[in-house]
Amino acid sequence: MTVNKLLRTALHAPPANSDTERPVPRWVLRLAYAMPLLLLPSCLWRLPFAFHFEMGQLHEGGMPGLWLSIPYVFGLSVLSELIAFLCIGLVRRWGEVAPAWIPFIGGRPIRPLAAVVPAVLGGLALTVLFGSVPVGDGQTLTVFGVGEDTPYVNGWWKALAMVCTAPIRVWGPVVLVLAVAYHLRRRAVRTDPTPAPAHG
Repeated sequence: MTVNKLLRTALHAPPANSDTERPVPRWVLRLAYAMPLLLLPSCLWRLPFAFHFEMGQLHEGGMPGLWLSIPYVFGLSVLSELIAFLCIGLVRRWGEVAPAWIPFIGGRPIRPLAAVVPAVLGGLALTVLFGSVPVGDGQTLTVFGVGEDTPYVNGWWKALAMVCTAPIRVWGPVVLVLAVAYHLRRRAVRTDPTPAPAHG
């Protein structure tokens, strides 16, 4: 039941109206709902590596045993989708009030910083891990320095890899944008004056 609900939430179009305390801009809704779908090609592209099929890449070292590669690759793909799915929480009611089925905190309001801080840290980490700029001559500039691009058997395999993995590069910045939008929306709720109830 829970898995079906998660799949329906992740795969359907964003709702016409947000269910949050303050409305979410339409472009922010679409951005959040797009993340699990944008990362899906890279997760699927990665799966053959679990069975030692290297998708046209040329590696000098050998692959680890199947007992390690299968759970690692499948676990990494599932974890990536779950983290991308959490982006939707930044634009839905369950990102402001904990769902009732969660022990101890179910039904309670979520403090804004409890969502903003992990989202910002996660967005920065994803940007550092996956952000790169091609500098030519088969090299790429990352936060860790200039590294060699992975060689491929031919251009077709390389093009497939680039198409499938390109959305990963914007994952971190998108999470940062969603975190800022969430913070601004929740802050506006706290600063809005609420009229006193009428008596008499």
